[in-house]
Parts: sequence; structure tokens; C-alpha cells
Amino acid sequence: MPVVAQFDGIKIEFYFDDHPPPHFHARCAEHIAVIEIKSLRVMNGGLPPRQLRQVIDWAAGKADDLLRAWYQCRLKQHPGDIQ
Repeated sequence: MPVVAQFDGIKIEFYFDDHPPPHFHARCAEHIAVIEIKSLRVMNGGLPPRQLRQVIDWAAGKADDLLRAWYQCRLKQHPGDIQ
């Protein structure tokens, strides 16, 4: 599972050949949230409120990069880093 970003103890991850809709996984300690890229809606799991706000704020301007990374992982290609 490629990690494309890390900040404040949070990892943003993708899985190779993951299922639609396009989404990413945000991991903080034992908490994991699956977040849809287009809507930034939590599809599954969750994070503590402060960390969830950080993730949503971080992802808000990165939809194109996140979608590109998701599609690259679907092709089993490493997506690189997202700043």
C-alpha cells in the first residue's frame, strides 16, 4: 500500500487495484478512515475530529493529484508523493 503523504502522525495511503469509487485511506494510530476523493465524504471508518479536519483541509485542493494517484494504483503503478 503506497503512502503518498504524511503529516502530524497521519498517513495518506492507497491500495493497489482498489475498488471504486476513487478514494484514499487516512491512517492515524489505530484509526483509519476511507475518504471519497470527489466529495471528501468518509465512506468507512473514522478519525478523531481534529485529525479528520486536518485530512479534509489537506485534501481539499488536491483532488486532481489524488485521482491521478488512485488511477495509477489501479494500474499497479506507484503514485509518487503528494505535497
